[in-house]
Amino acid sequence: MVVIRLARSGAKKRPFFNIVVTDSRNRRDGRFIERVGFYNPVASGNAQSLVVNAERLAFWQSNGAQLSPTAARLVKQLGEKKAA
Repeated sequence: MVVIRLARSGAKKRPFFNIVVTDSRNRRDGRFIERVGFYNPVASGNAQSLVVNAERLAFWQSNGAQLSPTAARLVKQLGEKKAA
């Protein structure tokens, strides 16, 4: 099954997550099909904390990709931010 989930990168105590499309059997930080965005929980100042390519996300969801619970929460949060 194809899933859209977070892959952790960044330094120790400084997390940075890529939002990736991958096969569910691959490791968390392993091989992925496509990067559709990123999440930076420690962003400060003018730095963007969440960026998602909505067009590619919709494409993958229309082809059967499932969002992980955390990725779904972030996408929902982004939608609420754009609506406001």
